[in-house]
Amino acid sequence: MPHAVAALGAAALTTAGSVWYVPALADLRAGADRPESRRIAAAACVTGWAGAGALAVLLLVAEAWWTPVAAAVAGAVVATALRLHAAARRRREAREMAHHWTALGHAPPPTAPPASRTVVAAVLTLGLATAVAVATWTWQSATDPTDHPGWATAAASAAVMGVFLTAAGVYARATRPAMAVVRARRRG
Repeated sequence: MPHAVAALGAAALTTAGSVWYVPALADLRAGADRPESRRIAAAACVTGWAGAGALAVLLLVAEAWWTPVAAAVAGAVVATALRLHAAARRRREAREMAHHWTALGHAPPPTAPPASRTVVAAVLTLGLATAVAVATWTWQSATDPTDHPGWATAAASAAVMGVFLTAAGVYARATRPAMAVVRARRRG
């Protein structure tokens, strides 16, 4: 694939990512008005998307593939490290808040069950990866090289993704009552 085509794709992806990095920039700009964990997470988001933008530029400028790939990997590593640091900081902040509530003589706010959004996102990501693997396997296992198994590939990957979408929907529906109880406790 020519570098220009890959650069165009990376630029389009980076532009579409503005739904994540623009609010993250607002969190960074707010400064001390936001918790430290949120600012660190925003820095991770901006760093990751800056890496994607740098990839788009380097694909146009660099001759070899290793330069843009190294920049993208470096951006991803720094963004991941920042995100892990933000998660650790968020846990510390939650423990500190619970300690302060206890010192005031109040019960700490109830904790939510495992984040259903995270579980649903993980199930959907796993489903997408499995659907791609099934599509690749179906395409490669065609017995006749002149026969293009497009319909079989599409049907198999759609069936796999349908199973994972159903599983994610069932999980989200099952956790909805528990989340309603937690929200009611927080209000009252």
